[in-house]
Amino acid sequence: MAWLQEQLRLAPRRRGCHLITAEIAAALPGLDRFRVGILHVFIQHTSASLCINENADPDVPPDLELALNAIVRDDLPYAHTAEGPDDMPAHVKAALVGSSVSVPIASGHLCLGTWQGIYLCEHRDRGGPRRLVLTVHGET
Repeated sequence: MAWLQEQLRLAPRRRGCHLITAEIAAALPGLDRFRVGILHVFIQHTSASLCINENADPDVPPDLELALNAIVRDDLPYAHTAEGPDDMPAHVKAALVGSSVSVPIASGHLCLGTWQGIYLCEHRDRGGPRRLVLTVHGET
C-alpha cells in the first residue's frame, strides 16, 4: 500500500460552481503509479464546498447555483455578519454540500462516470484562493 498527498491552491473564482477535475488531476503527477486506490479531496475552507456532478451540460453549474440560492437565502436575519452578508449563507451552503469527495482509482486514472466531474462550489462573492488537500491511498 502506498500514499500520495499533494496540496492544490486554486485561483480565486466568482460565486458559483466551477469544474476543477483537470486541475486536480494535473496536481497528482504520481497518480499513474496506482493500480487501485482512492482519491480523497478535502477543501480547507468553511465558505466553499466540493461536489461531484454532471460535467457535460454548461447549464448544470448555473442551475446548481440557482438551487442553492433558493434553498439558502442571503437575506435571512443571520447573527454572524462580521465578514459580510454573504458569509453566513456561504457557511450554510458549505455545510449542506460538504467539504470533501472521494473518487476510486483504477489503472492510474480517476474512475469518474462519463458525465461526472469534480466541482468547487464557491459560495462567497469574493472568496479568494482556495486550498485543497489531495490524498491518494492504494496499491502501486
